[in-house]
Amino acid sequence: MAGGLYAPIRPQTSTSQSTFTSKLLLLLTLLPLSLATFAFLLQWRGGAVNDPITRWSPEQSHLFPGMDVTSPLPTLGHSASSDCSLLARGGGGSGVFPYYRDWKFDYSADLKPKICITTTTSAGLEQILPWMFYHKVIGVATFFLFVEGKAASPEVSKVLESIPGVKVIYRTKELEVQQANSRIWNETWLSSFFYKPCNYELFVKQSLNMEMAIVMARNFGMDWIVHLDTDELLHPAGAREYSLRQLLLDVPGDVDMVVFPNYESSVERDDIKDPFTEISMFKKNYDHLPKDTYFGLYKESTRGNPNYFLTYGNGKSVARIQDHLRPNGAHRWHNYMKTPKEIKLEEAAVLHYTYAKFSDLTSRRDRCGCKPTKEDVKRCFMLEFDRAAFIIASTATEDEMLSWYKEHVVWTDKTVNLKLMRKGILTRIYAPMVIVQGLRESGVFSSIIASAPSTLSKDKFLASVESSNSSRGAAVESVTRKIGKSKESHATARKALEAVDNTIHEAAVPPLSPPGIDGLGKKSRPIVVWRKVPINDPSESHHEMYA
Repeated sequence: MAGGLYAPIRPQTSTSQSTFTSKLLLLLTLLPLSLATFAFLLQWRGGAVNDPITRWSPEQSHLFPGMDVTSPLPTLGHSASSDCSLLARGGGGSGVFPYYRDWKFDYSADLKPKICITTTTSAGLEQILPWMFYHKVIGVATFFLFVEGKAASPEVSKVLESIPGVKVIYRTKELEVQQANSRIWNETWLSSFFYKPCNYELFVKQSLNMEMAIVMARNFGMDWIVHLDTDELLHPAGAREYSLRQLLLDVPGDVDMVVFPNYESSVERDDIKDPFTEISMFKKNYDHLPKDTYFGLYKESTRGNPNYFLTYGNGKSVARIQDHLRPNGAHRWHNYMKTPKEIKLEEAAVLHYTYAKFSDLTSRRDRCGCKPTKEDVKRCFMLEFDRAAFIIASTATEDEMLSWYKEHVVWTDKTVNLKLMRKGILTRIYAPMVIVQGLRESGVFSSIIASAPSTLSKDKFLASVESSNSSRGAAVESVTRKIGKSKESHATARKALEAVDNTIHEAAVPPLSPPGIDGLGKKSRPIVVWRKVPINDPSESHHEMYA
């Protein structure tokens, strides 16, 4: 009876389970196929789905500013996977460097604006090449390199001479004679720096070289010029893309000069070897901070050092090439016939990698022949920290120097670092690290070195040797004496020029420390900052000036 009761039910249950199992298997089969199809549609570049990666394909993109497939450099292989890893390290995928394709630098004649950098350097290739090609990536077309010391050696200069867009100028006797006839010697604006050794001598030399670079920039058809040291990188934050070209293209046409406030590297280790790829933490400039924040955290920010920054804090300026342009010291430009209109950017900066390596202590010491006393170092250095560092490097043992370096330069207290980071005093900037590391991994530097001629021409070789010999005496002898000028003749010329309009002959701007808490108190100092202000229509924008 029981068997008869349940007999008709058993076949029905078996069929139901079989149907359910079949449907489940079908679902499990179709689901991955559907997902695969959907993924294919997302990646299909010819379809209607808007894949953001396609925006940067060769057919539809702008390349990196100044980049083109017809590059004078050899093709340097690096895989797509390295591209992805490079962008991933930047922290935002393709959005970080939307114009990233390949490291090629062929600047077409109609690409505007044309930007050049001038520098006076004695560095080696390990510093000059990353510095130079980083700036090529962000849109600098031409470099005027006034070389001395190691930079002027045949091994280094033959490589520099081979790079398109680079003009190497050696410090020969002919150059010194030419600069001896500069009008600068008969004017007052730089005279307070004459006849002094070390940093003062370098400051005069940089100004003379900048004067010559202006002439060359005009001959090369440049639109903008900037003077940078090879331990400084321009950081074009605030532009629509990571491009100095775009940043300057957006500057109003009536502006003559653009000031980039400087940020100072804040090293977190004492064994840095390659600052451009190992340093990401920087201390912000006073001009980019709320005054209450700056002065409220001044003590913790200085860490017992003479000032908020170790070295200078007044930034560098970029000048529009125009009639009567002249240098105004290594940090600024001026005009003989008018007071230039100058603006200061609220986001862009110069990243200054100062004392980034422990060896910088001794290298600075070796460049100057001053006595390591508090009085004598004032003749050589303009800034307090440079003076203190010189004395330590000249009198202390290696272990004492390292201890001093850790205490005054290295940021080892993570609690303080985090606090200052949250308050905005310290900031992380990764773009230069990513770019320079990408250049290195792509083989640009090794390719440039390998493709350089084996030797210089006879004339260039002799010029490089002469430059090296000339620069060896620079630490103990003023450049003004080397080129045959006397104090008496300049004193007479300056006396005759005392009545000259001070607006036109404004005194050269030296490297200046940021405002100190004692000297400035909490009073604000007026600055003019320029920023782009978006308005409702995304296709339009306007600019505002404010104090």
